[in-house]
Amino acid sequence: MSPTPPSRRMRLGLPRRAFSQVLLMQVAIAAGVAVLATGLFLAPLSDQLDDQAMRRALAIAQTTAAQPQLAAQVTDTAPTVDGPVQQETERIRKATKAEYVVVMDRRGVRWSHTDPAEIGHVVSTDPSDALAGRDVMEIDEGTLGRSARGKVPLRADDGTIVGAVSVGIAYDSVRARLIHAIPGLLAYAGGALAVGALAAWVISRRVQRQTRDLAFSDISALLSEREAMLHGIREGVVALDRSGRVRLLNDEAQRLLGIGEEAVGRSPDEALGRGRTADVLAGRVDGTDLLTVRGHRVLVANRMPTDDGGAVATLRDRTELDQLGRELDSTRGLIDALRAQDHEHANRMHTLLGLLELEMYDDAVEFVGEVVGGHRATSEQVTEKVRDPLLSALLVGKATVAAERGVALGISDRTWLTDRLIDPRGLVTVVGNLVDNALDATAGTRDARVEIELLAEGRTVVLKVRDTGPGVPAEQRELIFEDGWSTKQPPAHRERGIGLSVVRKLAERQGGTATVAQAHGGGAEFTVVLPEALAEPEPRPHLGPEPGPDLGPGRGPEQALATGPSTTVPNAAVPNAAVRTAVPPVPAEEESR
Repeated sequence: MSPTPPSRRMRLGLPRRAFSQVLLMQVAIAAGVAVLATGLFLAPLSDQLDDQAMRRALAIAQTTAAQPQLAAQVTDTAPTVDGPVQQETERIRKATKAEYVVVMDRRGVRWSHTDPAEIGHVVSTDPSDALAGRDVMEIDEGTLGRSARGKVPLRADDGTIVGAVSVGIAYDSVRARLIHAIPGLLAYAGGALAVGALAAWVISRRVQRQTRDLAFSDISALLSEREAMLHGIREGVVALDRSGRVRLLNDEAQRLLGIGEEAVGRSPDEALGRGRTADVLAGRVDGTDLLTVRGHRVLVANRMPTDDGGAVATLRDRTELDQLGRELDSTRGLIDALRAQDHEHANRMHTLLGLLELEMYDDAVEFVGEVVGGHRATSEQVTEKVRDPLLSALLVGKATVAAERGVALGISDRTWLTDRLIDPRGLVTVVGNLVDNALDATAGTRDARVEIELLAEGRTVVLKVRDTGPGVPAEQRELIFEDGWSTKQPPAHRERGIGLSVVRKLAERQGGTATVAQAHGGGAEFTVVLPEALAEPEPRPHLGPEPGPDLGPGRGPEQALATGPSTTVPNAAVPNAAVRTAVPPVPAEEESR
């Protein structure tokens, strides 16, 4: 067992934290760049110093060869230690600080030299290029060691070459200049390295703050976990950058919104089209648990800003929950209606029992016939006008609910609808939502009445629902069709403000319209036009004159079936089909834009 605790053991290799790794790498890069720059500067510096030394030697040689008396002295005098040529060249050598200044004749014999003993001897290097009339620059070895040399021809007054002049610069001085430059270069490199290290530290500190001082392995693990979480959860997640453009969509968000990866990089308006859903994602609508309708789905959205100026929006599918809430409302209404029917049935049974006990058998038979005939007439009168079984069952069920709530539900005499509906469930949804809203608006008011009119005009279906409620103010007639807008308190199990939005979207998806206006005699009149809702035109029977509906006083919930311009459906027995279809599912098509 190691005596060193595991937490204090030395770890070899790179540090784990992103801050330390970035700092170490940036310092290493800065040091490498400094060394490379110094090397790249020193390499040509040596060549430059050599070239400068050779050119200096050549310039001294040219200046010496240009002396007018030197060529004559070489041809007229002998090479001696105290001759005029030696004296003149020594003066030039001392003045220019050259290593040597040698004058030679055409045979290569020296007439001057730094070492007087070499005068009269042949030079140690080949002078042929200079004697041939060419200037020479080179680094070469001679009797005085390695030097930078310059050689030029020596010409007489008539231009003939009578010899050559060779000047050498000690190579040690060139190397000394190079060595002397190195400390300055290193100082500059060190300063650059220090600045680079400081910049690296500043950048690393920023990285440390942005990465929360995590290790790269931790960041990689977090990214992997994020991908697994985003694509595994059953909530839609939409991330937007500071410009309001989509930068992330998980699989559930793509499914709920009906878009794909092509939406990344685009604004919500561009990806979804104008509407409440885009407004919620873009942050133009404030609040929590915001309701919106996208296609056939009811979504609950929440938007949370992020530190970088962007935002993350989450989407939950409330379609099934909203449907269950509507079914619960309908079921409660039906239960209340059945409870009332049970009470009425008990009264009838007591009446029948009394007639039998009084031995009024004929009256008892007549009483039973009237009750049974009234129930049969209710269903027959609805199915004669509305041939679609789903829709007729819905109307019978709604009639029972309306009677229990003290509202007269009437079917207009002008109503005629064939059974060739292309989308009967969609129309059932529209009728159910409008009737429910009308019942809510009129329940508890005096002489409450709701009238339904369904007309088939060619392939177009026109639906009108009128009520005697308070109506809709002119300034709110467009607002009521927006997602989540409602003037009523929502029940505990679901949200308000969805039904009318679904009605308009269903109508618009089929190229139709949904509007609201003031009804004749007060209240509201909702009109829904659905073009091409029927498979083919049906002949329409003669329905008589078209009187304007009067929803004023005197039309109570117990009025007879065939009085006035509409048929009032009494408190009828509800068939099982009516219970099952009172709240049909929302049709599953995409939202029209």
